[in-house]
Amino acid sequence: MIRLGERICGRESFTAKALSILPSYNVYRKTYTLLQQSRRWSREELAAYQAQALSRLLDHAYENVPYYRRVFEERGLVPGDIQTPEDLVLLPFLTREDLQNNLPDLKARNYPETAFEYVTTGGSTGIPVGFYYEKGVSRAREWAFMKTQWDRVGYRFGDRCVVLRGYIVGSPEDGIYWKKTLCGRWLLMSSHHMTEETMPAYIDRIRRFKPRFIQGYPSTAVILARYMREHGIEPFPTVKAVLCGSENLYPWQRDLLAEAFGCRVFSWYGNSEQTVLAGECEESTRYHIFPEYGIVELIGRDGRPVEGPGAMGEVVATNLTNFVCPLIRYRTMDLATAAGGACACGRSYPLLERVEGRVQDFIVTCKGEFLSGIAMNIDTDAFDNVKQFQFYQEKVGEVILNIVRKSTFSKQDAEYLYHEVSRSCGDDVIITIRYVDNIPLTARGKYRYFVQNLPIRFSEREGVKVEHVSPDMSA
Repeated sequence: MIRLGERICGRESFTAKALSILPSYNVYRKTYTLLQQSRRWSREELAAYQAQALSRLLDHAYENVPYYRRVFEERGLVPGDIQTPEDLVLLPFLTREDLQNNLPDLKARNYPETAFEYVTTGGSTGIPVGFYYEKGVSRAREWAFMKTQWDRVGYRFGDRCVVLRGYIVGSPEDGIYWKKTLCGRWLLMSSHHMTEETMPAYIDRIRRFKPRFIQGYPSTAVILARYMREHGIEPFPTVKAVLCGSENLYPWQRDLLAEAFGCRVFSWYGNSEQTVLAGECEESTRYHIFPEYGIVELIGRDGRPVEGPGAMGEVVATNLTNFVCPLIRYRTMDLATAAGGACACGRSYPLLERVEGRVQDFIVTCKGEFLSGIAMNIDTDAFDNVKQFQFYQEKVGEVILNIVRKSTFSKQDAEYLYHEVSRSCGDDVIITIRYVDNIPLTARGKYRYFVQNLPIRFSEREGVKVEHVSPDMSA
C-alpha cells in the first residue's frame, strides 16, 4: 500500500516532502473524487462507464500489447466485436501459467521502461506470479479505492490504526515488537512474535496507543482476539472497527473478533494482481464489487458463467485501470458466491454473497467435490486445548489435521476433536490427526488454516480411487 500518509501528517495539507510525490497524490485525488461521485450512480450509469472503460482497454491492448494482438488475430476478432462485458466470453481466460509464460508480451509497448514496477504474489496458490504495476500510479489508485471502502466505517486519515499483518518488527533481545509509521498514526506490530509470553506486552501497547481501528490479516487478529477471550481481557474502548483483508474471513473468525474487540468487523476482498476489489458496506456483510475497478465474472466448473443468487463460481476478473500490463479475463483461482437483489446502502454495485476462498482453501472429498471451510464449524470447544491447527491435504478424500497441543490436551480431547471434525467434514473425507510442535507462517506472515496441495482446478472434475486409512488419535 502506498505510503501517502507521509503527505498528510494529521491534517489535509501538504508538507515539503509531499511535493516530491505530487504525481501520486494527483492520481489518488482524481480517483477518490470519481468514487465519491460514482457511488451514487444508477446501475445504468455504472454499466455505461464500464462499457466505455472496457472499450478503451481493449483498443489499447490490441494496438500496444503483443499478447493480446495475437489473441485477437487468432480468433479473427477486433476490439469492436466486444461491446459489453458479456461479450468478453469471446476471449480466452488468462491463467497464471499464461501470465508467467507470456509476461514480456503482456507489457504495453507505448510505455517507457521506467513506467514498469515488477511485483510478485506470495505464491500461496502454489504458483508464484510476477506482473507489472504502473510505477507511481497503480498503488496510488489502489489506496483511493481502499480509502473509499474504509470511509464506510468512518476511517479518516488522522485516525490511529494498529496494523496486524505480515510484518517482522523488533526482536526477542529488545522485547519491542512494533514501530510507528505514517507520522505516528499507524502502529505496525510484528505477527512473528505473538506468543503467550509476549501477548501481554502487545495488549498493553495497544491500550496505550488508543487506536480507532485495527487493520490486519484475519488469522493474525484472531491470535490476539483468542488470547483476550481466554484470559477475560476487556475490549479496547477506543476501537471502532476491525478492518480485515488479504485472507478469507471465516464466520467463526468474524464472531470471535466481534466478541473480543466489541465492535464491527469489516472485510474486503482483492488480490495483488489488482484485477478485482470488493468490500462490505455500512448495512450488510455482502461484498460490493467496485465496477470502476474491474469487471468480474463467476465461472462454473463447466467453464460457463454461473447464474442466479447462491451459485458458486471461480472469480474471473478484468482490470480496467492497469494499461502497462493488462490482465483480461484473469483466472484468480478464488471462489465466490453470487448475491441477488439490491443492498439497503443504496449503491448499485454488483454483489457477492460471500468469498469462499481460494481453490487451495477447499478440501476435496472422495467424490471430487469441494468442501469450503466456511461451511465447517472449526471453532467449537473441541479446539479449547489446541494452540494452533491446520488442515493439510495431498490426497483426494484424505485430510491431515495438524495440531499444536496445549499442555492440558488429553486423549479425551483427541477423541472429541476427531469426532467434531469428522462430523463437519462428512462421510467422504477421512481425517487423520497429527501432532506437531509448530505451524509456521507463510513467507508473507499469513497463517493458513487450509493447505491443499492437489493438482486440481475448479473447472476440472476427476474421479480418484482413494485407499482408506484409520485415524491416529494417540495423545
